[in-house]
Amino acid sequence: MTRHSLIDSQRWVVKIGSALITDDGKGLDLLAMQAWAKQMSNLHQQGHQLILVSSGSVAEGISRLGWSKRPNSLHELQAAAAVGQMGLVQAYESSFQHHQIRTAQILLTHDDLADRQRYLNARSTLRTLLKLGVIPIINENDTVATDEIRFGDNDTLGALVANLVEADTLVILTDQEGLFDQDPRHNPNAQLIQEGKAEDSNLLALAGPSAGTLGRGGMTTKILAAARAARSGSQTVIASGREVNVLLRLKQGELIGTLLTPSQEPLMARKQWLANQLKVRGQLRLDAGASRMIQQNGSSLLAVGVKEVSGDFVRGDVVACLDQNGNEIARGLVNYSALETQEIKGQSSQKIAELLGYLDEPELIHRDNLALIR
Repeated sequence: MTRHSLIDSQRWVVKIGSALITDDGKGLDLLAMQAWAKQMSNLHQQGHQLILVSSGSVAEGISRLGWSKRPNSLHELQAAAAVGQMGLVQAYESSFQHHQIRTAQILLTHDDLADRQRYLNARSTLRTLLKLGVIPIINENDTVATDEIRFGDNDTLGALVANLVEADTLVILTDQEGLFDQDPRHNPNAQLIQEGKAEDSNLLALAGPSAGTLGRGGMTTKILAAARAARSGSQTVIASGREVNVLLRLKQGELIGTLLTPSQEPLMARKQWLANQLKVRGQLRLDAGASRMIQQNGSSLLAVGVKEVSGDFVRGDVVACLDQNGNEIARGLVNYSALETQEIKGQSSQKIAELLGYLDEPELIHRDNLALIR
Protein backbone atom coordinates (compact mmCIF):
# COMPACT_ATOMS: atom_id res chain seq x y z
CA MET A 1 0.00 0.00 0.00
CA THR A 2 1.31 3.46 -0.92
CA ARG A 3 0.24 7.07 -0.53
CA HIS A 4 -0.44 8.16 -4.09
CA SER A 5 -1.15 11.77 -3.07
CA LEU A 6 2.48 12.10 -1.95
CA ILE A 7 3.81 10.42 -5.09
CA ASP A 8 1.91 12.99 -7.17
CA SER A 9 2.86 15.96 -4.97
CA GLN A 10 4.90 18.62 -6.78
CA ARG A 11 5.24 21.58 -4.40
CA TRP A 12 6.46 20.84 -0.87
CA VAL A 13 6.98 22.95 2.22
CA VAL A 14 9.35 21.15 4.59
CA LYS A 15 9.46 22.30 8.21
CA ILE A 16 12.28 21.07 10.46
CA GLY A 17 12.11 21.58 14.23
CA SER A 18 14.66 22.85 16.73
CA ALA A 19 15.30 19.51 18.46
CA LEU A 20 16.33 17.99 15.14
CA ILE A 21 18.38 20.91 13.84
CA THR A 22 20.37 21.30 17.05
CA ASP A 23 20.55 17.63 18.10
CA ASP A 24 18.45 18.33 21.21
CA GLY A 25 20.31 21.55 22.01
CA LYS A 26 23.91 20.43 21.48
CA GLY A 27 24.53 22.83 18.60
CA LEU A 28 23.81 22.51 14.90
CA ASP A 29 23.69 18.91 13.72
CA LEU A 30 25.60 19.51 10.51
CA LEU A 31 25.47 15.90 9.33
CA ALA A 32 21.69 15.81 9.68
CA MET A 33 21.35 19.17 7.89
CA GLN A 34 23.50 17.88 5.06
CA ALA A 35 21.34 14.75 4.81
CA TRP A 36 18.11 16.77 4.55
CA ALA A 37 19.71 19.10 2.01
CA LYS A 38 20.78 16.08 -0.06
CA GLN A 39 17.23 14.69 -0.03
CA MET A 40 15.69 18.05 -0.93
CA SER A 41 18.25 18.53 -3.68
CA ASN A 42 17.36 15.11 -5.08
CA LEU A 43 13.67 16.05 -5.16
CA HIS A 44 14.54 19.44 -6.65
CA GLN A 45 16.50 17.80 -9.44
CA GLN A 46 13.46 15.63 -10.19
CA GLY A 47 11.55 18.84 -10.94
CA HIS A 48 9.80 19.39 -7.62
CA GLN A 49 9.52 22.80 -5.95
CA LEU A 50 10.60 23.00 -2.32
CA ILE A 51 10.52 25.57 0.46
CA LEU A 52 12.32 24.93 3.73
CA VAL A 53 10.93 26.37 6.97
CA SER A 54 13.61 25.89 9.58
CA SER A 55 13.65 26.40 13.30
CA GLY A 56 16.92 26.48 15.15
CA SER A 57 18.22 30.06 15.24
CA VAL A 58 17.33 30.60 18.91
CA ALA A 59 18.48 27.14 19.96
CA GLU A 60 21.76 27.54 18.05
CA GLY A 61 22.27 30.97 19.58
CA ILE A 62 21.70 29.56 23.06
CA SER A 63 24.34 26.92 22.34
CA ARG A 64 26.83 29.45 20.93
CA LEU A 65 26.33 31.74 23.91
CA GLY A 66 26.90 28.88 26.32
CA TRP A 67 23.55 29.21 28.08
CA SER A 68 22.26 26.12 29.85
CA LYS A 69 18.58 26.70 29.10
CA ARG A 70 16.24 28.76 26.96
CA PRO A 71 15.76 32.23 28.51
CA ASN A 72 12.35 33.68 29.21
CA SER A 73 13.03 37.35 28.49
CA LEU A 74 12.23 38.53 24.99
CA HIS A 75 15.39 40.59 24.51
CA GLU A 76 17.60 37.60 25.39
CA LEU A 77 15.66 35.40 22.97
CA GLN A 78 16.11 38.02 20.25
CA ALA A 79 19.84 38.21 20.99
CA ALA A 80 20.12 34.43 20.79
CA ALA A 81 18.26 34.44 17.47
CA ALA A 82 20.61 37.07 16.04
CA VAL A 83 23.67 35.01 17.03
CA GLY A 84 22.21 31.68 15.94
CA GLN A 85 20.85 32.83 12.60
CA MET A 86 24.38 33.35 11.32
CA GLY A 87 25.39 29.75 11.80
CA LEU A 88 22.05 28.37 10.66
CA VAL A 89 22.09 30.12 7.28
CA GLN A 90 25.78 29.41 6.66
CA ALA A 91 25.24 25.71 7.33
CA TYR A 92 22.26 25.48 4.98
CA GLU A 93 23.91 27.47 2.22
CA SER A 94 27.00 25.26 2.36
CA SER A 95 24.91 22.07 2.39
CA PHE A 96 22.87 23.05 -0.68
CA GLN A 97 25.84 24.51 -2.57
CA HIS A 98 27.39 21.06 -2.48
CA HIS A 99 24.54 19.99 -4.78
CA GLN A 100 24.69 23.15 -6.97
CA ILE A 101 21.38 24.38 -5.52
CA ARG A 102 20.87 28.09 -4.91
CA THR A 103 19.12 29.17 -1.72
CA ALA A 104 17.52 32.37 -0.42
CA GLN A 105 16.95 33.49 3.15
CA ILE A 106 13.56 34.96 4.10
CA LEU A 107 12.72 36.14 7.61
CA LEU A 108 9.05 36.79 8.37
CA THR A 109 6.94 38.25 11.16
CA HIS A 110 3.17 38.02 11.37
CA ASP A 111 2.93 41.67 10.31
CA ASP A 112 4.35 40.60 6.94
CA LEU A 113 1.34 38.35 6.38
CA ALA A 114 -1.32 40.30 8.28
CA ASP A 115 -1.11 43.22 5.85
CA ARG A 116 -2.75 42.26 2.56
CA GLN A 117 -0.24 44.14 0.38
CA ARG A 118 2.79 42.67 2.16
CA TYR A 119 1.15 39.24 2.02
CA LEU A 120 0.86 39.52 -1.76
CA ASN A 121 4.44 40.77 -2.02
CA ALA A 122 5.72 37.79 0.00
CA ARG A 123 3.64 35.46 -2.17
CA SER A 124 5.08 36.96 -5.38
CA THR A 125 8.65 36.77 -4.09
CA LEU A 126 8.34 33.12 -3.11
CA ARG A 127 6.69 32.17 -6.40
CA THR A 128 9.45 33.97 -8.32
CA LEU A 129 12.18 32.20 -6.37
CA LEU A 130 10.56 28.84 -7.08
CA LYS A 131 10.38 29.63 -10.81
CA LEU A 132 14.08 30.53 -10.71
CA GLY A 133 14.90 27.13 -9.23
CA VAL A 134 15.89 28.56 -5.85
CA ILE A 135 15.03 26.86 -2.55
CA PRO A 136 13.82 29.54 -0.10
CA ILE A 137 14.80 29.01 3.54
CA ILE A 138 12.31 30.67 5.85
CA ASN A 139 12.42 31.38 9.55
CA GLU A 140 10.49 33.63 11.87
CA ASN A 141 12.29 36.95 12.33
CA ASP A 142 12.91 36.37 16.03
CA THR A 143 15.38 39.26 16.22
CA VAL A 144 12.61 41.86 15.83
CA ALA A 145 9.40 39.95 16.65
CA THR A 146 7.51 40.82 19.81
CA ASP A 147 4.90 38.83 21.68
CA GLU A 148 2.21 40.63 19.71
CA ILE A 149 3.52 39.77 16.26
CA ARG A 150 5.36 36.47 16.63
CA PHE A 151 3.85 33.37 15.07
CA GLY A 152 4.39 31.40 18.27
CA ASP A 153 5.94 28.37 16.61
CA ASN A 154 7.33 27.43 13.23
CA ASP A 155 4.63 24.79 12.71
CA THR A 156 2.19 27.66 12.29
CA LEU A 157 4.68 29.47 10.06
CA GLY A 158 5.04 26.35 7.92
CA ALA A 159 1.26 26.14 7.48
CA LEU A 160 1.00 29.83 6.57
CA VAL A 161 3.75 29.40 3.98
CA ALA A 162 1.93 26.36 2.58
CA ASN A 163 -1.17 28.57 2.24
CA LEU A 164 0.90 31.37 0.75
CA VAL A 165 2.29 29.28 -2.11
CA GLU A 166 -0.62 26.81 -2.30
CA ALA A 167 1.69 23.87 -1.65
CA ASP A 168 0.54 20.33 -2.33
CA THR A 169 2.22 19.01 0.82
CA LEU A 170 3.46 20.32 4.15
CA VAL A 171 5.98 17.97 5.75
CA ILE A 172 6.62 18.60 9.45
CA LEU A 173 9.78 16.80 10.51
CA THR A 174 10.02 16.31 14.24
CA ASP A 175 11.72 14.07 16.81
CA GLN A 176 8.57 11.92 17.07
CA GLU A 177 7.44 9.21 14.64
CA GLY A 178 4.08 10.90 14.17
CA LEU A 179 0.75 11.11 16.01
CA PHE A 180 -0.15 8.20 18.28
CA ASP A 181 -3.48 7.17 19.79
CA GLN A 182 -1.80 7.26 23.21
CA ASP A 183 1.45 8.70 24.60
CA PRO A 184 4.15 6.24 23.42
CA ARG A 185 6.50 7.44 26.15
CA HIS A 186 4.20 6.01 28.80
CA ASN A 187 2.29 3.29 26.95
CA PRO A 188 4.21 0.67 24.96
CA ASN A 189 0.98 -0.39 23.25
CA ALA A 190 0.43 3.03 21.68
CA GLN A 191 -0.40 2.81 17.97
CA LEU A 192 0.76 5.23 15.29
CA ILE A 193 -2.12 6.92 13.48
CA GLN A 194 -1.13 6.52 9.84
CA GLU A 195 -3.85 8.70 8.33
CA GLY A 196 -6.63 11.08 9.34
CA LYS A 197 -8.49 14.23 8.41
CA ALA A 198 -6.67 17.47 9.15
CA GLU A 199 -9.80 19.20 10.47
CA ASP A 200 -10.76 16.36 12.86
CA SER A 201 -11.05 18.08 16.26
CA ASN A 202 -10.70 14.72 18.03
CA LEU A 203 -7.02 14.62 17.07
CA LEU A 204 -6.19 17.43 19.50
CA ALA A 205 -7.13 15.21 22.44
CA LEU A 206 -4.34 12.83 21.40
CA ALA A 207 -1.66 15.50 21.09
CA GLY A 208 -0.40 15.73 24.68
CA PRO A 209 1.81 18.58 25.98
CA SER A 210 2.09 21.57 23.68
CA ALA A 211 5.69 22.63 24.11
CA GLY A 212 9.22 21.32 24.44
CA THR A 213 12.33 22.72 26.09
CA LEU A 214 13.94 23.98 22.87
CA GLY A 215 11.08 25.10 20.68
CA ARG A 216 7.67 26.62 21.21
CA GLY A 217 5.80 23.88 19.38
CA GLY A 218 4.58 20.39 20.19
CA MET A 219 2.18 17.87 18.68
CA THR A 220 -0.76 20.21 19.37
CA THR A 221 0.73 22.94 17.20
CA LYS A 222 1.41 20.40 14.46
CA ILE A 223 -2.21 19.28 14.36
CA LEU A 224 -3.40 22.89 14.33
CA ALA A 225 -0.90 23.62 11.56
CA ALA A 226 -2.29 20.72 9.52
CA ALA A 227 -5.81 22.12 9.86
CA ARG A 228 -4.56 25.55 8.81
CA ALA A 229 -2.67 24.15 5.81
CA ALA A 230 -5.79 22.24 4.75
CA ARG A 231 -7.57 25.56 4.09
CA SER A 232 -5.56 25.92 0.89
CA GLY A 233 -5.84 22.23 0.03
CA SER A 234 -2.45 21.18 1.41
CA GLN A 235 -2.01 17.76 2.97
CA THR A 236 0.33 17.44 5.96
CA VAL A 237 2.72 14.69 6.98
CA ILE A 238 4.08 14.59 10.53
CA ALA A 239 7.12 12.31 10.59
CA SER A 240 10.45 11.71 12.25
CA GLY A 241 13.31 13.66 10.75
CA ARG A 242 15.66 10.98 12.04
CA GLU A 243 14.26 8.37 9.63
CA VAL A 244 16.87 7.62 6.97
CA ASN A 245 15.97 9.36 3.67
CA VAL A 246 12.57 10.26 5.10
CA LEU A 247 11.71 12.79 2.39
CA LEU A 248 12.64 10.51 -0.50
CA ARG A 249 10.73 7.61 1.03
CA LEU A 250 7.68 9.79 1.57
CA LYS A 251 7.87 10.85 -2.05
CA GLN A 252 7.91 7.19 -3.06
CA GLY A 253 4.65 6.72 -1.14
CA GLU A 254 6.07 4.81 1.82
CA LEU A 255 3.83 4.73 4.91
CA ILE A 256 5.95 6.85 7.25
CA GLY A 257 4.51 9.09 9.97
CA THR A 258 0.98 10.47 10.04
CA LEU A 259 -0.73 11.84 6.93
CA LEU A 260 -3.50 14.40 7.57
CA THR A 261 -5.55 15.24 4.50
CA PRO A 262 -7.98 18.11 3.85
CA SER A 263 -11.66 17.22 3.90
CA GLN A 264 -12.97 20.38 2.24
CA GLU A 265 -12.39 22.26 -0.99
CA PRO A 266 -9.61 24.85 -0.62
CA LEU A 267 -10.60 28.44 0.08
CA MET A 268 -9.93 31.05 -2.57
CA ALA A 269 -6.77 33.07 -1.92
CA ARG A 270 -8.40 36.11 -0.30
CA LYS A 271 -10.40 33.97 2.10
CA GLN A 272 -7.31 31.91 2.95
CA TRP A 273 -5.67 35.14 4.03
CA LEU A 274 -8.69 36.09 6.15
CA ALA A 275 -9.02 32.67 7.77
CA ASN A 276 -5.34 32.55 8.67
CA GLN A 277 -5.11 35.90 10.40
CA LEU A 278 -3.57 35.51 13.86
CA LYS A 279 -4.40 39.11 14.78
CA VAL A 280 -8.09 39.16 15.58
CA ARG A 281 -9.15 42.52 17.02
CA GLY A 282 -12.54 41.58 18.40
CA GLN A 283 -15.35 39.06 18.63
CA LEU A 284 -19.00 39.05 17.60
CA ARG A 285 -21.33 36.50 19.19
CA LEU A 286 -24.13 35.64 16.78
CA ASP A 287 -27.61 34.26 17.23
CA ALA A 288 -28.56 30.84 15.86
CA GLY A 289 -30.12 32.26 12.69
CA ALA A 290 -27.09 34.31 11.71
CA SER A 291 -24.74 31.40 12.44
CA ARG A 292 -26.80 29.11 10.25
CA MET A 293 -27.02 31.60 7.38
CA ILE A 294 -23.24 32.10 7.38
CA GLN A 295 -22.33 28.43 7.63
CA GLN A 296 -24.96 26.94 5.34
CA ASN A 297 -25.66 29.70 2.84
CA GLY A 298 -22.44 31.71 2.78
CA SER A 299 -24.42 34.85 3.59
CA SER A 300 -23.12 38.23 4.72
CA LEU A 301 -23.34 39.05 8.42
CA LEU A 302 -25.97 41.65 9.24
CA ALA A 303 -26.09 43.64 12.46
CA VAL A 304 -29.44 42.11 13.35
CA GLY A 305 -27.76 38.75 13.92
CA VAL A 306 -25.22 40.01 16.48
CA LYS A 307 -25.96 39.51 20.18
CA GLU A 308 -22.69 40.54 21.86
CA VAL A 309 -19.64 42.62 20.90
CA SER A 310 -16.18 42.47 22.49
CA GLY A 311 -12.78 43.94 21.69
CA ASP A 312 -11.53 47.28 20.42
CA PHE A 313 -11.66 47.32 16.64
CA VAL A 314 -12.11 49.82 13.85
CA ARG A 315 -13.53 49.57 10.34
CA GLY A 316 -11.44 47.15 8.27
CA ASP A 317 -10.11 45.11 11.20
CA VAL A 318 -10.37 41.32 11.31
CA VAL A 319 -12.93 40.08 13.84
CA ALA A 320 -14.00 36.59 14.86
CA CYS A 321 -17.62 35.47 14.58
CA LEU A 322 -18.76 33.09 17.33
CA ASP A 323 -21.86 30.94 17.39
CA GLN A 324 -24.24 30.90 20.36
CA ASN A 325 -22.00 28.33 22.10
CA GLY A 326 -18.89 30.48 21.80
CA ASN A 327 -17.28 28.46 18.99
CA GLU A 328 -15.50 30.46 16.30
CA ILE A 329 -17.17 29.81 12.96
CA ALA A 330 -15.79 32.59 10.75
CA ARG A 331 -13.49 35.60 10.44
CA GLY A 332 -14.04 38.71 8.44
CA LEU A 333 -13.30 42.37 7.76
CA VAL A 334 -15.80 44.44 9.71
CA ASN A 335 -17.44 47.55 8.23
CA TYR A 336 -18.03 49.35 11.52
CA SER A 337 -16.01 50.04 14.68
CA ALA A 338 -16.62 48.32 18.00
CA LEU A 339 -18.50 51.34 19.37
CA GLU A 340 -20.64 51.57 16.25
CA THR A 341 -21.31 47.83 16.28
CA GLN A 342 -22.48 48.09 19.89
CA GLU A 343 -24.99 50.71 18.75
CA ILE A 344 -26.41 48.73 15.84
CA LYS A 345 -26.21 45.11 17.10
CA GLY A 346 -29.56 43.36 16.94
CA GLN A 347 -30.97 46.04 14.65
CA SER A 348 -32.05 45.79 11.02
CA SER A 349 -29.89 47.35 8.31
CA GLN A 350 -32.59 49.95 7.67
CA LYS A 351 -31.99 51.42 11.14
CA ILE A 352 -28.21 51.89 10.84
CA ALA A 353 -28.45 55.39 9.37
CA GLU A 354 -30.95 56.41 12.05
CA LEU A 355 -28.80 55.04 14.89
CA LEU A 356 -25.40 56.23 13.65
CA GLY A 357 -26.38 59.23 11.54
CA TYR A 358 -24.89 57.67 8.40
CA LEU A 359 -24.71 54.36 6.50
CA ASP A 360 -21.38 53.01 5.29
CA GLU A 361 -22.53 49.54 4.31
CA PRO A 362 -25.78 47.64 4.93
CA GLU A 363 -23.75 44.57 5.97
CA LEU A 364 -21.68 44.38 9.11
CA ILE A 365 -19.36 41.98 7.24
CA HIS A 366 -19.89 41.36 3.53
CA ARG A 367 -19.73 37.72 2.44
CA ASP A 368 -16.79 38.46 0.12
CA ASN A 369 -14.82 39.51 3.21
CA LEU A 370 -15.97 36.58 5.39
CA ALA A 371 -14.13 33.25 5.64
CA LEU A 372 -15.54 30.18 7.36
CA ILE A 373 -13.38 28.55 10.02
CA ARG A 374 -15.63 25.57 10.68
